[in-house]
Amino acid sequence: MQKKGLRVIHYLNQFFGGIGGEDKADIGPRIKEGPLGPGRMALQSLGEKGDIIATVICGDNAFAQDLETVTDEIIALIRPYQPDALIAGPAFFAGRYAMACGAVCKAVRKRLGIPAVTGMYRENPAVEIYSRDVTILETGTTAKGMPEVLPKMVDVVTRLVAGEDIGSPSEEGYFPRGILVNRTTDRSAAQRAVSMLLAKVAGQPFKTEVPLPAYDPVPPAPGLKDLKGATIALVTDGGLTPKGNPDRIEPERATRYGSYPIKGMESLNPEQYEVNHAGYTPVFVNQDPHRLLPLDVMRDLEKEGTIGKLHNTFFSTSGCASIMDNVKKMGKGIAGELKARGVGGAILTST
Repeated sequence: MQKKGLRVIHYLNQFFGGIGGEDKADIGPRIKEGPLGPGRMALQSLGEKGDIIATVICGDNAFAQDLETVTDEIIALIRPYQPDALIAGPAFFAGRYAMACGAVCKAVRKRLGIPAVTGMYRENPAVEIYSRDVTILETGTTAKGMPEVLPKMVDVVTRLVAGEDIGSPSEEGYFPRGILVNRTTDRSAAQRAVSMLLAKVAGQPFKTEVPLPAYDPVPPAPGLKDLKGATIALVTDGGLTPKGNPDRIEPERATRYGSYPIKGMESLNPEQYEVNHAGYTPVFVNQDPHRLLPLDVMRDLEKEGTIGKLHNTFFSTSGCASIMDNVKKMGKGIAGELKARGVGGAILTST
C-alpha cells in the first residue's frame, strides 16, 4: 500500500536496477512499481514523508547511444504517475550512468516541472555538463558511499518540493550551479575583502565569495628554429567540415574531431564546406571558409618560402561549451597525429 505524501520516481541503470551487468547494458527503458535496490534505502529516508512509487530502469549503453530518443521514452513512462519529484542514481564515478542521470533529471525539471536530484563524483564528466541545470550532490568514487549520499539526496529533494530555501553549495554539499543569491550582511564588500586579504597575508584560513575555476598550466612549446624548413598544419575549433559533416562532429560539447585533405588545393570552395558549431553565426564562414581556415594565405606563404610546406590535411572540431576531459582527449589525439606525420608546428584558428 502506498503511503500518503510525496510521490517520488527513482531512476537506476541496469546494474542497480537488478537486471544485470554489462551484458544487459543495451536494454531499453522500462518502469517497475515501487522501489528497487538503492531505492529501498531511499524509501527508509523518506519515512512518512512519501513513497518511491516507481523505478525507471535503462541500460547504460542504450541511453548513451541515443540520448534524446531514450529521454523522450523515459518521460513518457514517468508522466502517467504524476510524481512530485525524481531522484537519480547516485552515479558516483560511472560516466555513462552519470550522463543518463543528468539527462533524466534535466528533462524531468524542464518538461514535468518537478524537482530532481542526483549524485556524482566531482571528476565525473557529467558534472561539468549538467551541474548548472541539475542539483548534483557530491559523492565519493564508489557505491560504498551510498548510505551517506542517498539520505542527503532525499532530504534535498523533499525540501525542494516543499519550496524551502536550499543553502549554498558548501553548506549543502552540491556542485555550484552558477546562481548568485543576494544575502543581507552587516559588513560591506570592502570590509569583507580586507578581512580576507589580511587572513591570506597572515597565513590564516579564509574562504572566497567568488571561487575561480582551476585550469591545468600548459607550458608553451619552444618556437621553431627553422620556419622555412618546417611543415605547418592548420587546426581549427570553429567547426569547419566538408558538407554533410562526415564525422558527425557535435556542434557543442564535441567528443570527436576530423581530419580532411587539402593536398594540391589552392583554396576552399564554399559549396563543399560548412560550419557545424553552436557558438557563433556561421554565415560569413559559410560564404568564405578562408575566414576561418586560411588555406589561401598559407599557400602564399608556402610559395614565398616563408614556411617549408603546408601539411596535407587540416584538423577540425567544435569548441562550443567544451568539456575539459573531452578537450584533453581530442588535443592529445590531434597532437599525436601531427607528431607522427612530422609536422613541426600548427596554427590554431578559432572564432
